[in-house]
Amino acid sequence: MNLFDVNWLAVVLAALSGFLVGGLWYGPVMGKSWMAAVGKSEEDIKQINPAKTYGLTFLLALLASWTLAHTFASYAKDLSVTVKILTGFGVALGFILPALWTNYLFQDADRRLYLIDGGYWLLFFTAMAAVHAFMP
Repeated sequence: MNLFDVNWLAVVLAALSGFLVGGLWYGPVMGKSWMAAVGKSEEDIKQINPAKTYGLTFLLALLASWTLAHTFASYAKDLSVTVKILTGFGVALGFILPALWTNYLFQDADRRLYLIDGGYWLLFFTAMAAVHAFMP
């Protein structure tokens, strides 16, 4: 299989779904808790360069989405929708959360930060996998 032989519409839509999850999660759902856990104020957040931050974030979401699409197309194309969605959840649970927790342990980060960020990544990869599962 060619590295680029994926459903590109699904790649973009899945990345957008992860981006939307992030906007909701770090906005109205957990925004204030996240800011408290990282020691930032709303003024601090307003100081970021939104084009750079959101632009790079979306590019990284596209990379994650393409990787998931390529994995499904290459190795898991015959899996059911449910199994693909659970695979996305499993990627976050088995790869992302342990890496995140390791970093936060060495940073002596607030446990709330791990729970907030970990919850986000579980939702992010589950949402992306759902798009890819329904748009193979």
